[in-house]
Amino acid sequence: MQHLDLQVIHQALAWAEQGRRVWLCTVLTTYGSAPRAPGALLAATASGQWCGSLSGGCVEEDFLERLCAGAFEEPVSQVRYGEGGIDTRVSLPCGGILDVLVENLPADCQTLIHLRELEGALLGRRRLIREVALDSGRRRILDDQSQGPRVQYEPQRVLIRVGAAQRLLLAGYSSVAAVCAGFAKALGFQVILCEPREEVLEGVQIEGVEVRRELPSLFIAAGGCHRDTAVVALTHDPRIDDLAMIEAVRSEAFYIGVMGSKRTSDKRFERLMRSGGLTKLELKRIHAPIGLHLGSRTPAEIALAVLADIVRVRNGISRKSL
Repeated sequence: MQHLDLQVIHQALAWAEQGRRVWLCTVLTTYGSAPRAPGALLAATASGQWCGSLSGGCVEEDFLERLCAGAFEEPVSQVRYGEGGIDTRVSLPCGGILDVLVENLPADCQTLIHLRELEGALLGRRRLIREVALDSGRRRILDDQSQGPRVQYEPQRVLIRVGAAQRLLLAGYSSVAAVCAGFAKALGFQVILCEPREEVLEGVQIEGVEVRRELPSLFIAAGGCHRDTAVVALTHDPRIDDLAMIEAVRSEAFYIGVMGSKRTSDKRFERLMRSGGLTKLELKRIHAPIGLHLGSRTPAEIALAVLADIVRVRNGISRKSL
């Protein structure tokens, strides 16, 4: 299924190419219970056509009603829904609050160029940061070289990270991998399982996971990882795990990890240097032993530690600050 934000930008581009003005909305911050996370997008036209989602219902209805009535004429606006918001009739579950950035984009060359930059980022070609000035609506594209919050809200500007849908690549199937898939889907990751061993896959059914019957190393080498990909090897099979690590460190994946004890990991690193030709710098990219140290024993506990560590890295949080 296509990344929802990519669908939004595709539609916004189509409208702009038709010479139609587009209002691009971005969730800035949420408090309490809010259905959509910061960075979520919605695009709309003055006639009330729309694509995307901010909350999943009443917020969109109120926004479109105001837009069709002639609101949001400024280049940029900030709107709050929920407690203390623009309309007391609109409430979010459990007293939630939603702050939204509304950009009024004319159908000109600058808008087309900007939307095409966003399209490229959402397709995985690059990761970027949108800088939007809150007084003038001036927009600027910056390269994103780090991990961190999707939205940084400052008094004079907002910085919005834009990239492909978060992807979890499971290098091989195991009981831990199966639980990881479930956790990752709940967190909004696209999940891909690469498993060439037919006997291992026999009877396996994981709903919502793309299963590829090939070596994960081949999938990675063919460009299967972009900068929003986490690669984890959880099989204890060196034929799967080691080859996946060799290719993963040559990719742009933001997280690379392999399961095993400290002793097993040290032996693996020796093999990867000796047989795989990896350098010490490349080995530093590999999280091994994988995951946060939670005293995990069961597959579910190990999977929880793995996904928690991936989210930590994605949000730009160091282990020391935990």
